[in-house]
Amino acid sequence: MSTATEKSAGSTKSPEQAGASETAQQSSRNGAVRPGALVTDEGTTTIADAVVQKIAGLAAREVRGVHELGGGAARAFGALRDRIPGASASVGQGVSVEVGERQAAVDLDIVVEYGVAIAELARAVRRNVITAIEQMTGLEVVEVNINVNDVYIEGEDDDQQPPSRDRVQ
Repeated sequence: MSTATEKSAGSTKSPEQAGASETAQQSSRNGAVRPGALVTDEGTTTIADAVVQKIAGLAAREVRGVHELGGGAARAFGALRDRIPGASASVGQGVSVEVGERQAAVDLDIVVEYGVAIAELARAVRRNVITAIEQMTGLEVVEVNINVNDVYIEGEDDDQQPPSRDRVQ
């Protein structure tokens, strides 16, 4: 560490600040984003919960075998929203996050497709979510909790309605 050099140069950085500065310099040299890159001598980068929530939601949906995100109530609300013209689906549905200065934790509610090995799917989702968040934000993901709420069986839709007969011909 260069704290002795920094003190003799008239700088009064704590060891933590000096370490953050060195990490930021290493990050910019290597082209990689590291957790220390969010707090540097030049300023602080703050990432909103909604940003991490959207990244996690998109990353989870990328994994084959994930049919949908959200619990029963969230999916019902989403189905209603889909019927409203101009309304867009929420990327963060079924995702809740806690974001600190350097770390994030994610909770996912998912519906899996029938026939998929759930333990393998959970590992793939967890790996994809952690990779996406850490690469895009520089935050360390400390945990990704996955709640499997339902199994989707093709042809069995809750939204299906019996065919209606036309009253007028």
